[in-house]
Amino acid sequence: VAAAIISRPADTLLSKVNKAGAGGTGSIASRLVNIAKETGVVNLCLTGLGPRCVMIGTLTAGQFGIFDTVMNALGASKFHFHDPKDKH
Repeated sequence: VAAAIISRPADTLLSKVNKAGAGGTGSIASRLVNIAKETGVVNLCLTGLGPRCVMIGTLTAGQFGIFDTVMNALGASKFHFHDPKDKH
């Protein structure tokens, strides 16, 4: 979820810059700056953040579920933690 929060502003800018005419004319950098000014920093960071966190959390939970299911199906041993001082 931290990655979703950190990458949200950049993804919002990317979505907006790909729309025709967004940010005016000029280089990509100048268009991104224009879009950031028009949208505002708070809106860049918070717009759509809730659904994004739910999506990322669901995908991550699904990946762990698949991993656990495959490990059990293959009979693979899971993580075995031991005291490094003990001999194996």
